[in-house]
Amino acid sequence: MVSLEWQIISIVRGEMMKIITCIKQVPASSDVEVDPETGVLIRDGNNVKMNPYDLYALEAAYHMKEQRKDVSVHSITMGPPSASDVLVEALQMGSDEASLVSDRRFAGADVLATAYTLSQMIRHIGGYDVIVCGKQTTDGDTAQVGPEIAEFLGIPHVPYVKEFMEVKDGSIILRSAYDSCDEIVEVSFPVLITVDKGAFVPRLPSYRRRLSFKDYKIPVVSLKDFNDKNPDNYGLNGSPTQVEEIFPPSSTSETVRISTTPEESGKKLVDILKESRFL
Repeated sequence: MVSLEWQIISIVRGEMMKIITCIKQVPASSDVEVDPETGVLIRDGNNVKMNPYDLYALEAAYHMKEQRKDVSVHSITMGPPSASDVLVEALQMGSDEASLVSDRRFAGADVLATAYTLSQMIRHIGGYDVIVCGKQTTDGDTAQVGPEIAEFLGIPHVPYVKEFMEVKDGSIILRSAYDSCDEIVEVSFPVLITVDKGAFVPRLPSYRRRLSFKDYKIPVVSLKDFNDKNPDNYGLNGSPTQVEEIFPPSSTSETVRISTTPEESGKKLVDILKESRFL
């Protein structure tokens, strides 16, 4: 159920439609280091990229912007100062505004604390109609942050969206893809949606937009800017789950040479596969 607070915001806002996109910087490969004390990934700005699912989320937002001329897109990300690189990329792709959520007290957040921090950021921005997230991130793969943001904000959410069928003045019609069926729903604003890959083909950053935003200063929002300034609700302190240990899986290889008749070779190969529990 949509709270009265958001209904009032919708009335005050008027005709302009505002979309907030949540994006994230993730490791570009599996070759990443882990902090031995906290068990979290070390994000130093090297060997990183935008989360692939977020590219589809951005393109979905830009698609809505192109359908209606009264739309603005505000991209946000949470991370260290180096995470602003993905916001620069989003601005060059089509976002109108961007903000970085960064504070040392946010470090080490699990899924719940991350979602709560982003929900506080979205409340700080205010006046939104649609929040668009990628279905999941490639470094966590939980697919929980988006729905949890919606729960903290008290607004509906629609997952696994693969098609935007119609954007109306106060609602949107979406097609979601589940394992056994597709579902078409119409949901009123404000709403949070998570976009699956393949919904749209992500565009490339524009050189013209790069020039337009070369002097744009990305605002940094920290704990002091939130309504809830209790540090116990953020980062490691606000995370009910913590990683005990992260380690790369061991990888070994062994070559077995079989030199005998084709019939015997086949039998021995089957025996080896059975012993290795491949059969």
